[in-house]
Amino acid sequence: MQHLLNGFREAFVLLSNLDKEIFDIIFLSFRVSLTATVLGALFCIPTGIALGITPFRGKRIFGRILFTLMSTPSVIVGLLVLLFISRNGPLGFLGILYTPTAMILAQTLLVAPLLLGLSFSLARQQGRVIDRVGKTLGASFGRRVILVMRELKAESLAHAMTGFSRAISEVGAVMIVGGNIKYHTRVMTTAITRLNSMGEYPTAIALGIVLFIISLLINSLLYRFQEGPSYEDRM
Repeated sequence: MQHLLNGFREAFVLLSNLDKEIFDIIFLSFRVSLTATVLGALFCIPTGIALGITPFRGKRIFGRILFTLMSTPSVIVGLLVLLFISRNGPLGFLGILYTPTAMILAQTLLVAPLLLGLSFSLARQQGRVIDRVGKTLGASFGRRVILVMRELKAESLAHAMTGFSRAISEVGAVMIVGGNIKYHTRVMTTAITRLNSMGEYPTAIALGIVLFIISLLINSLLYRFQEGPSYEDRM
């Protein structure tokens, strides 16, 4: 127990002293995960909403396949990306293996099915009525998609935060394509894994505390969006 308490004490010292290595890891984690989430959201949220309000044959089967892809293990995504960007892969000429760019690519592909599936489901459940209103007013398909996105922007933002939460907390994909290289591709999850294996618990605890705080903030915001404005806010 004393060992654990000492670990927490040293972790808070490292955070309060603004330890450069720790904060470099934190900033890289944010940069990679935030970039991947933005890229995924820009394409997947409009596409998911467009597919959700569009009737087409095989829509139920498409939905089942999409929901299956939402739970794809991160190590599989990392392995597929590795096969494409490795030296002998079709995209090997890019030379991005073991770089933050490769990590962003892997995380984008990881969160894309999640954002697409959540947006698709949202549009099927809540977007149809909005779409019918737009159609009645004579709006084109593109304008109807924009209308649905505008009316469901709070839910879409909550989905984007869900995608960011998955991206910043995953370890498999970024470990495979990034290599966990110190000062270059080491993020919080891969750093915690390595530090734990080496017995460097204070630094691992410090990064764990940061991850916990991030998770707490994201879940608090998600709860706020789902709960809606309070009674006092509406007064």
